[in-house]
This record gives sequence, C-alpha cells and structure tokens, in this order.
Amino acid sequence: MNSDKIKLYGTLTIGFIAAVLEFIFHLPYYAQLIISILGLLLALIMFIDMIKVLKSGNFGIDLLAITAIVATIVLGQYWAGWIVLLMLTGGDTLEEYAANKAKSELKSLLDNTPSQAHLVSKNDLVDVEIDDVKVGDELLVRPKEQVPVDGIVIEGNSEVDESSLTGESVPVNVTTGTSVMSGSINGENPFKIKAEKIAADSEYQAIVKLVKESETHPAHFVRLADRYAVPFTLIAYIIAGLAWYISKDPVRIAQVLVVASPCPLILAAPIAFVSGMSRTSRNGIIVKSGTALEKLNAAKTVAFDKTGTITMGKLVVDDFQVTNGFDEKTVLSYAASLEQNSSHVMAEAIVNFAKEHNLSLYNAEDLKEITAKGIVGKIQGHQVKVGQGSFVTDQKVEEVKGSGVYISIDNQYAGSFSLLDQIRPESKMTIQKLKDFGIQNILMISGDKKEATEMVASSVGITKAYPSSLPADKVRIIDNLDKDYHPTVMVGDGVNDAPALALADVGIAMGYKGANAASESADAVILQDDLSKVSTVVKISHDTMRIAKEAVLLGIFICIALMVIAAFGLIPTIIGALCQEVVDTVAILYALRARSDKL
Repeated sequence: MNSDKIKLYGTLTIGFIAAVLEFIFHLPYYAQLIISILGLLLALIMFIDMIKVLKSGNFGIDLLAITAIVATIVLGQYWAGWIVLLMLTGGDTLEEYAANKAKSELKSLLDNTPSQAHLVSKNDLVDVEIDDVKVGDELLVRPKEQVPVDGIVIEGNSEVDESSLTGESVPVNVTTGTSVMSGSINGENPFKIKAEKIAADSEYQAIVKLVKESETHPAHFVRLADRYAVPFTLIAYIIAGLAWYISKDPVRIAQVLVVASPCPLILAAPIAFVSGMSRTSRNGIIVKSGTALEKLNAAKTVAFDKTGTITMGKLVVDDFQVTNGFDEKTVLSYAASLEQNSSHVMAEAIVNFAKEHNLSLYNAEDLKEITAKGIVGKIQGHQVKVGQGSFVTDQKVEEVKGSGVYISIDNQYAGSFSLLDQIRPESKMTIQKLKDFGIQNILMISGDKKEATEMVASSVGITKAYPSSLPADKVRIIDNLDKDYHPTVMVGDGVNDAPALALADVGIAMGYKGANAASESADAVILQDDLSKVSTVVKISHDTMRIAKEAVLLGIFICIALMVIAAFGLIPTIIGALCQEVVDTVAILYALRARSDKL
C-alpha cells in the first residue's frame, strides 16, 4: 500500500474514532484532540514538502491547505479541519487513480510483453526465456500466441494481428519467407520462424522501451499550477482578512480558507497531461514527455525530411521511353530480366513495372554488377546494359525529371526510365492541417537533388525547400532558425535525420519500421505508416493544453466564488469543506476530458 492510501485510511480511521468518542460517548474534547494531532502532523509533513519545493525555485501551492488546516483547528472547527484532511488525502489517492486510468492504453504494451519462446531443438520443443533466444534459433509460434522475436517464417502459414504495432486492424497473411514482428498475435495455425534479432533488438521491445521512456519523463507542464498559485493565494488571504476585519469574527477566516484549497491546481494539470499522452498512445503515437506536448502546442516551425516521410520511400517508374527503333515491350522485358538479379531499389521499381505490364522475364547469363554504375549481362544472346547513361552508351542521353535509368542492347542505346518516389497520399492534407493550426513556417530538408526536392515540396504545399542536405546541413538549418520561429519540430524517419531530431525542440520519428536512431533521438514516435499522425499529435497537444488551462481556471473561479460567499458567513466551515470536495471532483473530471478523441 502506498503512502497516499495510508494517509487516507489513517484519516478515515481517526475520523471514525473521533465520531464514536463525540457522538456515542459524548467526549468532544478527546475527539477534538485526536483530530487536532492528526491535522497538525499532516500540516507539518506538507510544510516540510513545501519547503523542498521552494528550494527548487517553485512556489509551494500547498500553503493554502496548510493555513486552512491550522486555522480550523485553532478556531475550534475541528470537524471542518478533518474534512479538509480527508479532501487532501482523498485527492491524492484520486489523482493516482485518475492517472492510472489515463495511462491504461500506454501500459497495455508493457503488460503484454512476450516472456517465453518455444525453441525447436532436435525436433523437441523447449520453453526458454525470451532473452535466451539467439539469432538463427528456430522457434514455434502456437495459435493465439505472440511472436516472441522478429523473425522469418520457415514453415507453415497463418494470419497474424499486428494492430498493437502498426494500428492496422486487418490481419496479415504470413507464409514461408514472410517476415514477422515480435508482439504480433498469431491466428489459428502454428508456424515456425527463424529468429533474425534477439529480443532486445526486436520490434516489440523497441516500442516497450519507448513507452518506459514516456513514463519516466515528468510532465513539465505540472508547473502551470505554480503560475496561478501566488495570485490565488493572495486573493484567498485578502478575502479572508477582509471578512475577519469587517465581521470581527475570526471564524470567517476558517470559512473562507476551507473553500480555498489548491487541490484543483494540484490535480488538474498533471491529470490533463497524462490523459493527453494516453490519447496519443491510443492514436498510434508515443509521446515521451508532457514537455513535448507543451512545445507542440506552441510550435511555429515544422521541418520535414522528404524520402520516407513526405514520400513513401519507394521508387516507381513514372515514365518509360524507347529510341533508335527498338520495340517497347522488348526493351522493358530485357531491362527487367536483367534487373531482377539486382537488389537495388531502382531495379525493384523496373521489375515491378514490367510485371504490371504482364511481360515475361528471361534468365540472364554472364551477369556482372558494377557498383555505382549499373549491371550487364546476356539476355537471349543479346548483351544488355542497364544503369547510368555513361555506363550503357557513348551517346548523349536526355535528362529525365526524376532518377534516370538507361538501357542499351548490343551496345546500342535503347531507352530510358524516369523513376520517382511516390508522395504519400496524406501528405498534402497533413501540411494543410498544420497551416490551419497556425503553423506557417513549414520546411522540407532533403538530401535529394534540387529538382526532385522542389517538385515534391510544391506538390504538397511546402514553399521552403532545402535540397542536397547532409545530416550536418539539417542540423545547421534547424539551428540557424530565428528565435521567432521557435519552438521547432523536425519530422524524419532515417538515421540521417537523428541529429536534427535531437536538436529540434520536438523531434517526431516515423518509427513504424522498428527501433532505429531516429526513434531513439525523437521526442515522439509514430507507430503507424501514416504521416497524418503528425497533424493528429499537434491537435492533441492543442486540446490537452486548452483543457489543462480550463480545468485549472474552472477550479479557481469556483473557489473564488465560494470564498466570496463564505466571507459573508453564508457557508459554515463543515459545508465549505464539503463544497471543496465537489470542486476537486469537477476539476478532475474536466481534466480527464483530454483522453477523449471527440474534442
């Protein structure tokens, strides 16, 4: 049992004993004595904690609560003092409950972490701890079980549920040769995998690590309460002092102060932020700290990487031309037949293009791949070259608008391919939504050449593009932004983006492919292959900040109204203390609204 619950149960027990003493045995003196001792003891503990807060440079917002407890006890309003104690100890317990409720989605990954694997050893199965699995081990995944580590299917077929990893609700078919991610849930059929990563490096453990980081970073925005603590405390003391001065009744001090407890300030902001982080997790985004949400709300610049972020990171054939009288189908078929033997991303695009046209591919002979130039081989007795223009022919070749791949047959220039990276369908809408949120300084910083970078930027509505940027250039561009363009947000997906992600006020990584330097350096990680999550997390940050402020101010305004009424002697101390419980509940319930997507 934690200390908050001990304090709550202790307060309830003391209250029960005091009630028995006063109302059954008619011993009010002893009831007052034990409540006073408890009250002064807790007030002393709170005072010591407050001094520690003051030493850290923040105003202690418990001063009002301490004053209210001491005032009620000194003025003989000990039952009102007990209710204030119950309010404070119950509020701490309620805060813990609300925070745990708000973090339920965030914790679900931790609760479901795979712990064991079924190791296939000489046709026998041995259950081993997941940390003992080595790369190359053969493992059996039974129906309805989690895949223990990242691997490749070597036997069997089934469907797996990857929704906790990717957010995609449609099950994925897996068969021999299919890669599977740890943490995905198997369907109805067993299958065997060969481990490609150890547990610590696997997909699920990478996400779990990010979740743990998000839980260990305290929300800086809790200090929002401190912004209101000084004026709120002064207002309470002024109202209490005036009430006493005008009425000449010192009890008015207690009546005012019992409705001036700072619990709405203490509870509302942190609960709103934990709720907002829970909401981001439910939407497929892990935000590592409340500070990141605060900065996202105030962001004035968003910089995007191009490849793999604004674009899909996958080349496709945008245009195909033949020349010198060659037949189009023959050139495409020969080029794809040669490229099917290469692992280059451009080769994959050409092979896929040929398959889309239902062309037959041939076996190649005398294959030779020359790094950074191209590939050469024989197809049906013809020498075929595919690659850079200078590699395939001595003729002058025309520049293409994207990445160019050229082909020659029997040393005669035969045609060219223009390859482009596909723009994500959601990119333009995401940029527009960010502008709608008031973020007008939107950049694209890419390592690609000028033409390709500017074309993509223009297509999605970005006016400032920085092409041919190395990692150091990305850092320099972010670092040199005028202070009026801060806070800054950097969105990227690759290792080359990691330095810029770390430097920006908020780094957002497209980390759906697993743990990498980008995810480690970022303040937020998008777990789904969806760029629109960038605008989603910005919206959540705006909603969270708004609700946190509204919850705090709502509690303050209600308290001030009650203080004014109490100053006229219209609220007895016991009733005032009970009213404060209602104020706390209202502030907490309002702050929990930050969990909802319907805002």
